[in-house]
Amino acid sequence: MAMIFEGAEVVLPDSTARVSLRVENGHITGLDSTPDGANRIDARGLTLAPALVDVHGDAFERQLMPRPGVFFPLDMALMETDRQLAANGIATAYHALTLSWEPGLRSVDQATRILDRLAALEPRLAAENRLQLRWETFCFEARSLIARALSGALTPSVAFNDHTSMAMLDPAIPLQERPFDLVADYPSIDLTLMATAGKFEKRAARAGIDAAAYLRLLGEVWERRPQVAGAIAEVGGQARAVAAPMLSHDDTQIETRDFYRGHGARISEFPMNETVARAAREAGDWIVFGAPNAARGGSHLGSPGAADMAARGLCDILASDYYYPAMLAAVARMRAEGLAPLHALWKLVSANPAKASGLHDRGEIAPGKRADLVLLDWPEGSAPAPVLTLRAGRVAHAARGFGL
Repeated sequence: MAMIFEGAEVVLPDSTARVSLRVENGHITGLDSTPDGANRIDARGLTLAPALVDVHGDAFERQLMPRPGVFFPLDMALMETDRQLAANGIATAYHALTLSWEPGLRSVDQATRILDRLAALEPRLAAENRLQLRWETFCFEARSLIARALSGALTPSVAFNDHTSMAMLDPAIPLQERPFDLVADYPSIDLTLMATAGKFEKRAARAGIDAAAYLRLLGEVWERRPQVAGAIAEVGGQARAVAAPMLSHDDTQIETRDFYRGHGARISEFPMNETVARAAREAGDWIVFGAPNAARGGSHLGSPGAADMAARGLCDILASDYYYPAMLAAVARMRAEGLAPLHALWKLVSANPAKASGLHDRGEIAPGKRADLVLLDWPEGSAPAPVLTLRAGRVAHAARGFGL
């Protein structure tokens, strides 16, 4: 049955306006059209906006493993994650699924199970749960899984991560200034020095092994370094073949951004300094920063401030990163600080991430677009609260009845 929202302040592509909005057969079919038998929804005093599109979120890991080494059943964890997405107004999410050489939470075996269970659960899920294949470039074992995922019905994105080189970086070099990961004279630590063991305790706990075993494994993986460039070329070619969006993660050098762009990665995810962000902008790349950064007022790693980058035209997309509520919180804070009008800020969490991901059917309120919508209770000076989330016109979350 058709529905029509009446009385809301509607976030349109170029403005906000109090207009009615009609939804039918999963799509937006009109603005300020007559009710014509549609179910009338009283949205007075509320804000109606395009539902959020999250290009990178790893908060699902907390449902999988709430405490180190404590795993919960996958179906339960994934369905709880889905509920959190919809309750935060997110109708499309790319889960940042790490494909690592580490055992445990971020292993290829665990990723395979998640891929399989998400596919099986899809008919029961409220939001559109996609995957960002957050591939650790030293993890050659993941290549067959990547190929399988790229052939699926919901095309994933591919993010090139090199946390291996980051882990091996000489501590005398600031993280935000590390050289291109594949340079011949990369400044790496000496794993034989016991003083380095403390650096890896948290990583080892996540992997379910002790620090000494983690160090031995890291040393073995580091020996693969000469083959990494070839593996990146292979995965990039597979992703290009199906037009999968590609991202490079934590870029620190223009050379890094140029390298991954050359393989088809037109999204710079969390660039770690302004120089790289400016180079990405000049090349016409999409630039992603973390919404928690903007919501909190700065990066916990000392990277550029997301809100400041957005104000200077160096941020196109805000991703939830590790906290789903952060996307709405970031928009609310930036709006309160007068950084830009609401319709412009909303592009950071909906239209732009949709376009960057090749999802041109959603992200905006306009006739013909998919009816992915969020209705917000947002009194002035208060935090926005989603009271209704629609995915393709179907109720994904409802905190109030609205007669639906």
